[in-house]
Amino acid sequence: MEEDAFNAFEHQGWERLAQPYHAYYANLTTQSHGALLDAVDVQPGSRFLDVASGPGYLAAAAAERGADVVGVDVAEAMVEHARCLYPSLTFRVGSAEDLPFADESFDAVGISFGLFHFAHPEKALAEAFRVLRAGGRIAFTAWAAADKAIGLGMVLKAVEAHGQMDVGLPEGPLFFRFSNWRECERVLLDSGFIEPHVQDVDQTWRIRAPETPLHALMRGGVRIAAILKAQTQDDFALIEKAVAESAAAYRNNEEFHVPMPCVLASARKP
Repeated sequence: MEEDAFNAFEHQGWERLAQPYHAYYANLTTQSHGALLDAVDVQPGSRFLDVASGPGYLAAAAAERGADVVGVDVAEAMVEHARCLYPSLTFRVGSAEDLPFADESFDAVGISFGLFHFAHPEKALAEAFRVLRAGGRIAFTAWAAADKAIGLGMVLKAVEAHGQMDVGLPEGPLFFRFSNWRECERVLLDSGFIEPHVQDVDQTWRIRAPETPLHALMRGGVRIAAILKAQTQDDFALIEKAVAESAAAYRNNEEFHVPMPCVLASARKP
């Protein structure tokens, strides 16, 4: 399957970020994994697929519940990192939009903070539907809106105030598309799933000072990192200062404790 411009942009970015992502996001994205696995009813012996598995955190959490797990990620570097962290688990290279698995192979599919990284989220959901057995369940997480996911909001607000958001990146899905509960329900129903359920899950981003969410996003992510790196030197200095001022309210001794809730959406295959 040939990559389009946005998928190629994301793929190339994640090939360079396995270790930085682990350093900045391991303590954050894993906070919602318990709720996600509850939503897909992972049990001992369940066949579970972790799509866009990254360093393998969700797959490992499912394995701890006794599931038979497989993780798949488009970035070879991420797959290798996951294999190093969890050598007893199975991880494969593959695209979420063209999964390398047979029809009806899994009881449950999880996508942890991955759907907004795909050029065509509907294709990924169609593929998840295809590989699920009848009665199988899917769940995905996405960041809450910027006014709730404070770490994202303070950075984007600073860029809008002092820099440029349009820096010529390949066109991709709206970053906060799946912050909207109704959009989550709609896309799941349109993909053939039934009984959609959406909820918020509280999370807190712990970042060791003096780094702020700006530095975590710039060093451990792809799309917002590219926006930040495209700013002029003077504009970036203003953005960095504005974020530091916003982050000060969340200082807790040597760390910033920043609210970063997510949306958790789930549904069932008929």
